[in-house]
Amino acid sequence: MMKRARRWWAPVAAIGAIIGLVLPGIVLHIGAELVEPMRGFKRSIPEYPPFNAISLASKSGSQLQGWFARREGRAGGVVLLHGVRSDRHSMLGRARFLYDANFSVLLLDLQAHGESEGERITFGYLESADARSGVEFLRQELPGEPVAAIGSSLGGAACVLGRTPIQVDALVLEAVYPDLHQAVKNRLQLHLGPAGAWLAPLLTLQIRPRMGIDVNDLRPVDKIANIQAPVFIVAGALDRRTTVADSQRLFDAAPEPKQLWIIPGARHEDLHRYAGTEYEDRILQFLQLHMSRTS
Repeated sequence: MMKRARRWWAPVAAIGAIIGLVLPGIVLHIGAELVEPMRGFKRSIPEYPPFNAISLASKSGSQLQGWFARREGRAGGVVLLHGVRSDRHSMLGRARFLYDANFSVLLLDLQAHGESEGERITFGYLESADARSGVEFLRQELPGEPVAAIGSSLGGAACVLGRTPIQVDALVLEAVYPDLHQAVKNRLQLHLGPAGAWLAPLLTLQIRPRMGIDVNDLRPVDKIANIQAPVFIVAGALDRRTTVADSQRLFDAAPEPKQLWIIPGARHEDLHRYAGTEYEDRILQFLQLHMSRTS
């Protein structure tokens, strides 16, 4: 009987030993991949809107590359901030309908993305300085005009995180995580099932050694109450990376005035591309309502 037990436990123990040796290496590799810069190839300037290429020194310490299209009139300007592992080109569709609605538009590659400088992705921590620098650029270029920001995922977190609130007159946040631990947990569970919840701390524990900050510095849910502008939170009903519950947490913590729109059928994706003209109508209604009050 004892020999049978030994035969049964031997492969189990071997498998456990292998997992114990291999798993930490896998988790460390994933952690390194997550913060690696997302370098993009050089983008040619689109024909429309009539952009000018700009280079902007950000308080993140990086030189940012972007496109700026000025619109005559005093409707104001909107800075558009892309999601993680993407670049400014992903926000071009938004820029076009906003420009058609008489807004000036600024598209930026966040630090460590696209053509901008940066050593590592920081999930909104350093990128928050990029968001503020973009807003300051529009304030200088459009004196006396209202300024808004639209941030998708990482870009939205960048608008909320930071020591001081972003100085905008209206803010749109799309698929923004409430805290990084939950974001990591969601993504691991999506790929690994329930075991992902147990592995999440192994990734979040790498935040300080890799970035020199604490995981508690990456909690938009704690920072959003400081925003001094109307907030419009947009989310996909089928998003498993930033769930409806996550977006509801962020919305509940946001100050008034605020709006929440859960898009039926949408996942963690380009919400403008998915919802089309309804997205454009809702965003324009929100921006025109709140930006017209300050112009």
